[in-house]
Parts: sequence; structure tokens; C-alpha cells
Amino acid sequence: MKLASYNIQYGFGKDGKNDLARMAAEIRGADVIALQEVERHWKRTNYADQAAEIARLLPEYHWVYGPGADMDASIPGPDGKPAHRRRQFGNMLLSKTPIITSRNHLLPKFGTQTQHSLQRCALEGVIATRDGALRVYSIHLTHLDDETRAPQIERILDIHARAFGEGGAWCGGHPNPAEGWTEGGEPPMPREAVLMGDFNFPPSSPLYAKIVGPLSPQYGRMNNRDGFVDAWVVTGHGEHEGVTCDSGSLNNGKRIDYCYVSASLRPAIRKAWIDDKAVGSDHQPIWTELDL
Repeated sequence: MKLASYNIQYGFGKDGKNDLARMAAEIRGADVIALQEVERHWKRTNYADQAAEIARLLPEYHWVYGPGADMDASIPGPDGKPAHRRRQFGNMLLSKTPIITSRNHLLPKFGTQTQHSLQRCALEGVIATRDGALRVYSIHLTHLDDETRAPQIERILDIHARAFGEGGAWCGGHPNPAEGWTEGGEPPMPREAVLMGDFNFPPSSPLYAKIVGPLSPQYGRMNNRDGFVDAWVVTGHGEHEGVTCDSGSLNNGKRIDYCYVSASLRPAIRKAWIDDKAVGSDHQPIWTELDL
């Protein structure tokens, strides 16, 4: 199974041109795709519904979309009544196999006075695999600083810790099965998960250790068996090797996009790479291959 994650910067590439088709071609072929910075009905992208457009460009995929920011963008219809439209900014998941269930988790937001602070989210999909199901997240954390990202990491780790015990979209049966609630059987909520996306911090951040475990000067990185591993590192790369962001920001020239995999799935990690040739965004797509 090949997984790809890409912050697409709403389709604006390194040449300043907006081209979703180019972006889609760069990640076509992955079995599961996590996208960030997908928007709907913004002036800068000619009011396009980018989620629908990406789905049209990649028709072989199932998909779900989860907005962080969600605002009214209604326009008058021909009858003078509001035509429903939302101005949204968020994440997307696409999969060649069914996305059995999905949840969109809003992350803690710091209320600034002058700096731009945007509502962020973690979009969850339980995805059918050859051997059962896998829980996958498309995540985009705030760009502000580690202090404002820290509560978001805590929320994500809490969501992960509670997910299996909470069960799927429904569980436990229903007093009237004829209503259709139990059709197809109880949806799964697997213990194992993959966190993919733009975390907006380099491996030197203490938040990196919150996910993959502390770094011992003597023994190296100590991954917790109930935690996550960095697929890039598991496959032989150094933590500080690689570049996934070239935006001109404080993160310019750093690796801030990750694929974190449940430690129990470590033996399934086969390969991880950064597509440094892609030009469809100010980020680079990251790829991970799992034997699932």
C-alpha cells in the first residue's frame, strides 16, 4: 500500500500558477492520499469547489473532505433567495479502497489579536485494506509557533488514544434493525493509525518527541510501543535529512511534513521518500509504502 501526503497550497505551484491538474498528476498512483490546504469558494481560486474538482481529476478514488475554517459564502440565486455556498479551507482524504467511515476533528485554536490564526482540523478516515482496516488522518497544524501547536498535538494524541474504545460510527446493535442501522455490520475502528500531513515543525521541535518518543543521548530515539514511529526514519533516513517545505517562511528548507505510523505497524513499513521534483505547491509530496 502506497500512501502520499501533500500540502497543495490550494493549487498554487512554485511558478505561481494555479493548476490542480498538475498537482493531481503528482500524487496519482498512491493508494491513499492525504491533502491539506484544499479550499472551496475563495476568490483567489476563482470560487472553485476544489474538493469536487480534485475528485473529478482523480475519479478512481473514494474521497472525503473536512473543513477547518467554514464561513458563509452565499450568493443570490435567480429567484432572489440565497444559493447555499460555504467558503471553506481544510483537508481531504482519497483512497482507492472504500473509506468506511470518516470524522472531522477540529483542533484547538489560539485566539490572536493581530496575527492570522486559522481554525485547523484532523480529518479521519477508516480505510479498507487487504487485511482489514486502517485508520488514517490528514492533518494540518497551525503555522504560528510550538506553544499554539502543543494543544493541537495533545488533542490528536487523545483522539487516537480514545478511538478504539469509542468504536466505529455505530456499535452495539440497534433495537430495530429494520431501520437500516445495522446494514453492512458494525463498522470497524482499528487500534492502528497513520498520521499524515503538514505539522509545521521540524524534528528539532519538542513536539516531534511528543509523537515519536524522547531522544536519549546514549540510546537514541525511544519509540513507545503504543506510540508512533516516523516512517522516514524507520526506512534509514536521518531525522534532520530531507526538505518538504520551500515556502520562504521560517520553515523554509526543513522537513515539516510527516507520515507517523503506529509503532505496532513498524514491521510493515517498507519505503519512504520525498518527491523533490514536484512543483505543484510550495511543499513536496511525501510517500510511504506499507506492506498492508
